[in-house]
This record gives sequence, structure tokens and C-alpha cells, in this order.
Amino acid sequence: EMDNPTFRSDTVLSDVHLHCPSKRHLMVRLNAVGQPVFLSYFKLLWSTEDLASGKHVREITTRREHQCRTEDELCDKDRSAIKKEEELNNKGVEALLDDDGDLEVVRRPRSASDFQAEDLLRDIVCPVILMKGKEDAFEDEEQECSCSDVVKIEHTMATPLEDVGKQVWRAAFLLADYILFKRDMFRCCSVLELGGGTGITSIIMGTVARRVYCTDVGEDLLAMCEQNVALNKHLMELGGGEIKVKELDWMKDEFCTDPEAPYGWSEEEIADLLDHCSVIMAADVFYDDDLTDALFRTLYRITHNLRNSCTVYLALEKRLNFTLRHMDVTCEAYSHFRSTLNDLENLQDGKMKYTVEPIKPDFCQFLVYERIEQL
Repeated sequence: EMDNPTFRSDTVLSDVHLHCPSKRHLMVRLNAVGQPVFLSYFKLLWSTEDLASGKHVREITTRREHQCRTEDELCDKDRSAIKKEEELNNKGVEALLDDDGDLEVVRRPRSASDFQAEDLLRDIVCPVILMKGKEDAFEDEEQECSCSDVVKIEHTMATPLEDVGKQVWRAAFLLADYILFKRDMFRCCSVLELGGGTGITSIIMGTVARRVYCTDVGEDLLAMCEQNVALNKHLMELGGGEIKVKELDWMKDEFCTDPEAPYGWSEEEIADLLDHCSVIMAADVFYDDDLTDALFRTLYRITHNLRNSCTVYLALEKRLNFTLRHMDVTCEAYSHFRSTLNDLENLQDGKMKYTVEPIKPDFCQFLVYERIEQL
């Protein structure tokens, strides 16, 4: 057994919710499988008036310029501290002792990242657990956050791998940013999201699109998604969009049309999707090779049956892991995704043609989260 060690992690944790601006996490309920469900507030860096005038771009640019100046000042201070430390070492001072003869530790200067976090107003917050009978303890706070610059999302925090859709992930924010950046391009479109999870990307799309079909699998997850759509109806009312939460299992070849299924499809909805859908999107759904294969099969089947051509937007985070098989840090899930994407682009069946184009993630940021280089 020692020759074949196995490492296993029972839970997966997303840290996106830790960067909520000045808001506490509220545990609002337990879901059907007993997981605590939290409510987080995600700040939008725009308002309806600012978006029309372009003010948000100027504000973000100014903030980044201020941030760069702060970094330069910090670098000067750090260099000065390091220089003093080197001078002490060169003089042969072995240790600094206090009056009692105890070792006095020289603290490392604060890094620029600490001040960057303060500049972006991202507070590290801890969950607030509501006791039974205290469900209305933050009613006033919730009412304050029903404005047009906050997205409210119910989610879980740490889940088994099969329940990761109940968490919030960075690539969903990256795709949401792109939607807001190119909002005129998506206006009045009919959109399908694959693996919508908590629904945050569909909710942002719903502010500009005519209709969004947000799909995933699992009644518990879909109920959470539907609740999030209801929590953010004030955002979609601005653009007149509609979001329909539906079941779509990539492991099956057909839409769920069972009239008894709570999130099944009607024949009219399937016809509407196939006749009018021009945009398909998916965010952070490429973490398991079998699911990746199933998603691309579903993608091919749906696009093959669409009346018109469409554009598919895929967002993901490259997750690096050390593997015993390679004895190195690899990104196997991403490698498999690229391989499958390449197969789709090279597909020659005489019916469909796919063209793949990368999008540089250097567009404006509209949501408060950490846009890391692996996105």
C-alpha cells in the first residue's frame, strides 16, 4: 500500500465570497442535504447612470493610477528597510536582543498587496450564523442592498466535488465582466447557459438579454439558482430580461420533458430555444474529464439543432496541481479541455463548422473580485 499512496480531499472551497465589500455572510437556511446556505453581497462597480455616461471607466482608471503610486511608495520603503538590514548583516551583527536578552525579531515590511486590498475596499469577513428565530435579524440590511449596484447570491461554502455548482467561482465573474463590457452586443439576445450553478452569470446576462435559459442538474441546486434569480429581479427589471431555470443533464441526449419534473422543459420552450438562441455560455465547468466530454457532446447536439449560427463563450480558471503521475505541477483538466476544444474545431462532418478565438481578459472589471492571471 505504501507503494501506491492515494491522496483524497473530501471538500472543495471557493474563496470568492471572502472578498465581499463590507458585508457579513448570513446563513439563511440548510438545504435539502443539510449544507448551510449563506447569503453574500457582491458589489457592482457601476450604476445605471454611470454606465450610460462612461463614468465607471474613469473611476476605475483613477483608482488603478492611485494604486500604482501607492505601490511605488511601498517599494521605496521596502527597499530602504532591506538596505538597512543588509547593512546590519555586513557589520557582523549576529542577533538583535532586547533589554532582557531575548531575541528581537525584525518584522518584514508590509507588502503592497495588503494596501491594494484596502484600496479595493475588500474586507475579509467571517460568517454570521443566525440562531433559530432570528431570521429577520438583518432585514434592514437586506433592504438597503436592493439597489442596482449589488448582486445577492445564496451559496454554500465548502462542498464535495459533486456539489461545486453550489459555490461561486471566479470564472463566472470574469464572464459576467465581459457581458457588462459588451452589453450592447448581448442586448435582446436569447441565451443558454450550461452549468449555471448559483446563476450569477445568467443574472448579469439577464440585465441585457431578452431571455436566458439557465441550466444545470439537481433539484436542490436548481432551487438555489431560482431563489437567486428572485433575489435579483430588481436588476433584470432595468433591462426587461427574463431568466428561466431549467434542468439540462449533459449525460443525457434529450431535454427533460417530464411534466412532473419541477424544472423540466415544455415543447414551446425547446422550440423557442432552438429557434432564437444566438449565445451559449459556460463558466468554470471544466474540472472533470468525463464531464468535459459530456459538455462538448451536449454543445454539439444543441448547436447542430439551432436554426441560426451562435457564439459560445467559455470561461475558466487554470487550476495547477501537483500529480504523482507526472511528479510535477500540471493542469490536467485544462489540458483535456484544450484537447477537446481542438477536436471540435477540427471536426469535419459536412454539417457544422466551429471557429475558436481567444479573448484577452484585459477588459474593464465591473464586479469586486480578484482577477488572477490563471483566469
